[in-house]
Amino acid sequence: MLKVWNIHESELNTDQVLQSLNQIAQALKSGEVIGMPTETVYGLAADATNDEAIQKVFQAKGRPGDNPLIIHIYDISQLDAFVTQIDKKAQRLMDAFWPGPISFILPLKPDFLSEHATVGLNTVAVRMPKHPVARAVLQHADVPIAAPSANTSGRPSPTRAAHVSHDLGDTIYGVIESEISEFGLESTVLDCTSIPFRILRPGAISHKQIETVLNESIQIDDTHSDKPVSPGMKYQHYAPHQQVSVIRDWETIELPKDVGVIAPATVKQYIREDVYFIALCEDEFAYQEAGQNLYHALREMDNSTVNEIYIHGFNENDDTAALNNRIFRAAGIKS
Repeated sequence: MLKVWNIHESELNTDQVLQSLNQIAQALKSGEVIGMPTETVYGLAADATNDEAIQKVFQAKGRPGDNPLIIHIYDISQLDAFVTQIDKKAQRLMDAFWPGPISFILPLKPDFLSEHATVGLNTVAVRMPKHPVARAVLQHADVPIAAPSANTSGRPSPTRAAHVSHDLGDTIYGVIESEISEFGLESTVLDCTSIPFRILRPGAISHKQIETVLNESIQIDDTHSDKPVSPGMKYQHYAPHQQVSVIRDWETIELPKDVGVIAPATVKQYIREDVYFIALCEDEFAYQEAGQNLYHALREMDNSTVNEIYIHGFNENDDTAALNNRIFRAAGIKS
């Protein structure tokens, strides 16, 4: 039976929550896997040094065995055990954005992390989340934690505990019920082992923000790899079971029967009354709200009777890079 802990940011110092955190830490150290909230999406947490625990993650998700996991830490000193060196520019970015929604690919020091977590690569992706509950879990466990999105592989990521329970149920030990994810989209992934640095997955920390800190240009890698060095590089990802089409001109579109629409609330004026409509955000400029709601909206459509989904495509700019990336991946379109 799935164990559920209710832990919210405002209650972290209560005796009951501290007891729950100790239970979670002991479960993780014993090789269990647990749904954990973060500011991006819910992660499926497991001890990154434990082979059996990491194998449970791949089995629960149905995740391809060549798809590496992001390792989560609460303190930068933890890197000493499994990273050979930190480039000075990477250190500047850590100082600027950690804790926060960005993962750095760094050179791996062998023989500490489970090889299943790094899938035989000589690099490792690492993140220091800022979500207070995630940080409390990491600190109590006091081991590096692998935490890919806590969903069935390839499907829309979870942004609330109910999504985790729906997808994984009793295949995992437990889940932490907490606040809805602040950003709703997975972290930016920056490869710090390449020259120049390159973004492998866009996220809340944007291309321009990184370049501002570095005062130099970085690359954006738009390749789609069958052997990824980072999560989120598969061609189709974050997808419901229906066909997804990206629409920008709603005024002239002819909607077929049994279609569902995910778009800003301002688009509803163009949509027939008989069409299942989910408001993604207030208007076409409410990018953060759209990002926070995207996966929940896709999941609602996934559980509906519609045969096809039409979703709004946002104007291309630095603020919409991550949002459009996930929308296009859900549709199987190269972004």
